[in-house]
Amino acid sequence: MIEPQAPAPPGSTQSWDGPGGPAGEAGSALRLPVRQGTGRFLVLAGVFVCAACGLVYELELVALATYLMGDSVAQTSVVLSVMVFAMGIGSLAAKRLRRHAAAGFGAVEAALALVGGCSAMALYAVFAWAGGPRALLVAFSLATGLLIGAEVPLLMELIQRIRRQDAGGAVADLSAADYVGALVGGLAFPFLLLPLLGQLTGALITGAVNAVVGGALVLGLFRRDLTRRARRLLIAVNACVLVVLATAAVLVDDFERAARHALYGSDVRVALRTDVQEVLLTGGRDGRPLNLFLDGRLRVGGRDELRYHEALVHPAMHGPHARVLVLGGGDGLAVREVLRHTGVHRVDVVEIDAGVVRLARRDPALSALNAHALDDPRVRVTTADAFDWLRGAPPAAYDVVVSDLPHPGITASTKLYAQEFYGLARRVLAPGGRLVVHGGAVASRPRDFWTVDSTLRAAGLRTAAYRVSGRRAGFAAGPDRGGTATAHAHRDWGFVLAARHLPEPRLDPAGPRPRTLTDASLAADVRAAERTRVTGLPPSTLVHPRYTG
Repeated sequence: MIEPQAPAPPGSTQSWDGPGGPAGEAGSALRLPVRQGTGRFLVLAGVFVCAACGLVYELELVALATYLMGDSVAQTSVVLSVMVFAMGIGSLAAKRLRRHAAAGFGAVEAALALVGGCSAMALYAVFAWAGGPRALLVAFSLATGLLIGAEVPLLMELIQRIRRQDAGGAVADLSAADYVGALVGGLAFPFLLLPLLGQLTGALITGAVNAVVGGALVLGLFRRDLTRRARRLLIAVNACVLVVLATAAVLVDDFERAARHALYGSDVRVALRTDVQEVLLTGGRDGRPLNLFLDGRLRVGGRDELRYHEALVHPAMHGPHARVLVLGGGDGLAVREVLRHTGVHRVDVVEIDAGVVRLARRDPALSALNAHALDDPRVRVTTADAFDWLRGAPPAAYDVVVSDLPHPGITASTKLYAQEFYGLARRVLAPGGRLVVHGGAVASRPRDFWTVDSTLRAAGLRTAAYRVSGRRAGFAAGPDRGGTATAHAHRDWGFVLAARHLPEPRLDPAGPRPRTLTDASLAADVRAAERTRVTGLPPSTLVHPRYTG
C-alpha cells in the first residue's frame, strides 16, 4: 500500500522508495528535467498516445480477420478475446520489470511499435503467398495483447516516481488518459487512417508514432533513471524500429502490387478503396473475362456472370413488373436483365457504395458488360443502406424487388437477411408483387440457405426455392459468390422467390428469352434445391442472427 505524502515544492526533485529500496534503477533519487506537474502531464500524454496506438492495433487485427478470413462475429471474438487474455498475462509479467520501469517501458513500446506496425503487412503476405493466416493472426493478437498489458503497470510505477499519491488517484488519472486515448484511436482508425492511408500504411504510421512517443518519454523525462548503456541501447533499438517501419512504408505500394499479383494474377486493372470497401477489377480486355472483387470476394465472376444474373432476375419478372426495386446491384448487371423486359417503367437501385456505381458507369469493360444500364433514363440510383432506405419507402410501391446482396454470413449483411428486413420488403410489394433473394451457395451452406427461406416465411411470405449450378474457371468457392484465385471450381447459387401467394418459378412467356435458362431447366433447379432442404430451422432476426460466418 502506498502511503500519501506531501508534494514536493515546484521544480524540486524527490526520491521514491519502491518495494525493493530507493527509487531509480541504480538506487539514486529520481531527478526530473522538468517541473513535477509538467512531468505528470507528459506521462499522461504518453498514456494517451500509447492507448490510441494500442486500440488501432486491435482494430486493425479485427479488420484483417474480417477481410482475410470472412466477416464473422466468431473471427472478431477470437481476436479480441485472445488480446484481452494476453493483456492480463502482460500485466502480471510487467511486475518483474517494476524496478527497471523506465527501461522496461521503453523496450515494451519499441517492441509494440514493431509488432503492431508490421502486423498488417506480415498477415497480408502470408495470406497472399501461403494462405490460411489464422495461426499467425492469433500469434499477433497474443503478442500485441501481452505488450499492451505490460504498459499500464510500468506507467503506474513511473508516474508514482514523479509524485506519490494514493493508488486510487493514480489509477484514476491513468485510466482517464488511457480511455480518452482509446476513444481517439478508435475514431481515427475507421474515419482517418483506413480511408486515407489504408490498412498497411496506417499500421506502419501508427507504429512509428508509438515508437517516437514511447522513446521520447523515456529518454526525455526519465533519462537520469537509465544507465548510459541503457540509453544508448534504447536509442539504437528505436532507430532500428523506425528504419524498418520507414522502409516498409516506402515499399508498401510495390508490396501491394506483388500481393495482388499473387492473389488475382497479373491482370489487375483497377484497385481502389472506396468509403465502404476495397474494389478490384481484373480482366475485361483482350477477350479475358471480367472479374469484380469487393473486399477480396468475387462479386462478378467471369463467364458465369450471365448465368447468375439471369437466374436472379428473370423468374421474378413473370407477372406485373412496371416498377422494380433492386437492392444492391451497384454493378448494374441485375439492372441490365431487368431492362430486357418490356413494360418496365421505373427501376430504383439502392446501393451502399457510390464508388461501385461510379466504376460501373465509367469503366469501359464493366459498363459494356452491364450495357450502360445505370445510365438508362428509367433507372434511379440512390446511395443508402438498404435497411434504412426501406424503412422510409412508400408501401405497395413495387411490383418486383430484387435482393442482390452479399452472403448473409458476412456480419455487415446479416441484418439484410433478417425477418425485420423482409417485413419491410413485404410492405413495399404491390398486390401480386414478388421478391427474389440471393441466398448464397446451397452446396456449401445449406443451413444458411434454408434459413433464408424460413426467415422469408416468418415475414409472412410464401416461398419457392431454386438452385442454379455453374462452372467458373479460375476461382474457387468463397464466402460470397466467389473467392480468391485458385483452381477450377464448380459453383452453385441458391435463390428464393417469395410472394404473398405461393409463387411458381417460371419465365415470362412474353418476355425475353434468357440464354442460360429455360422453363425446363428452371423446374429442374427447383427440384435440385428441394433435395437439399433442411427443415425445422428458426428464422433469423436482428437480435438473434442465425447465419454462420
